[in-house]
Amino acid sequence: MTAELIDGVGALVTNDPGLVTDDPARGDGGPLGVLTGAAVVVQRGRVVWVGRSADAPAADRRYDAGGRALLPGFVDSHAHLVFAGDRTAEFNARMSGRPYGAGGIRTTVAATRAADDAALEANLARLVGEALRQGTTTVECKSGYGLTVADEARSLRIAARHVDEVTYLGAHVVPPEYADDPGGYVELVTGAMLDACAPYARWVDVFCERGAFDADAARAVLTAGMARGLVPRVHANQLGPGPGVRLAVELGAASADHCTHLDDADVDALAHGETVATLLPGAEFSTRGRYPDARRLLDAGVTVALSTDCNPGSSYTSSMPFCVALAVREMGMTPDEAVWAATAGGARALRREDVGRIVPGARADLMLLEAPSHVHLAYRPGVPLVRAVWRAGRRVPGVGSGGGRG
Repeated sequence: MTAELIDGVGALVTNDPGLVTDDPARGDGGPLGVLTGAAVVVQRGRVVWVGRSADAPAADRRYDAGGRALLPGFVDSHAHLVFAGDRTAEFNARMSGRPYGAGGIRTTVAATRAADDAALEANLARLVGEALRQGTTTVECKSGYGLTVADEARSLRIAARHVDEVTYLGAHVVPPEYADDPGGYVELVTGAMLDACAPYARWVDVFCERGAFDADAARAVLTAGMARGLVPRVHANQLGPGPGVRLAVELGAASADHCTHLDDADVDALAHGETVATLLPGAEFSTRGRYPDARRLLDAGVTVALSTDCNPGSSYTSSMPFCVALAVREMGMTPDEAVWAATAGGARALRREDVGRIVPGARADLMLLEAPSHVHLAYRPGVPLVRAVWRAGRRVPGVGSGGGRG
């Protein structure tokens, strides 16, 4: 078999210390399916073979990883990247003792409405590129900072040009012009706004939280989206206990995101449903909030994903390695669990089988670390360990220092 070189023509990648496949049926039998002395063959942007280097088929080019760890690209399944403006002053005040509330979103709404398409697109492209250079090869992006029919539709239209997965979040908060008529805003979100936005989105989301949307409003938004063919996901139980998690499970949502304040019934619902619990430790870091208890969820059998929640107000980070380190240090996850959650877990939250794993048929999204093991992502927090990234078999320029010998 001959493979195209990985940098756009195809290649063979070899790795001595450990190839993380995220396939438990492979390698060491653990959740990451780590193979040693392993190789990956890529052709036309897809993985076509994975196994021991000694058994690898012929390839046009041999790329030697030089004793470095190879992982699937990160899958960031929760981000808010279409926005304008800056909330440095809010962050500074919060770090000086003022608690965070949902009202800060309205500051970004005003700036986003005032920005032109070019400014919004340039900022989105900057953040997607920033994430890609840190190993994130799949990105989900929500609307939610426009909150008018035209602004939500243009947000999704812009996002669809740059990211893999697009989510309609007209129900982020009630905008100021509807402060005295929240029911009227729900009618807009489930009517004319949904009509304008559904063609650009795969998902529908709602911020089911105090200060945002209650259970009845959230249900109305999600069921309207589902009737238009969108798949639900829910911002749930971030700021306090609430109905969001159980509503997500009841409606078969792909994910319940945040999951910070859970009772036993919430955990039981997640454990017996198909909804992924997506944890966003960047938000707790940036708000000095209580971190989600990942250990409790994992021990109950819940599928957990990690994501950045990249947004200008409560989690202005695009770094999945940072979130992995936080999850290990603050949320009770092992390094293996955190890496799985940031790759295969994110893919589960997006109901994707073609990303987040290095298996035949998957998109060739690969990340080479300047480290001998994936554990270094938590062991060496804050260090730029990503040496090389390939997305769909194409080498991403400007990452690390080149990497490998070929």
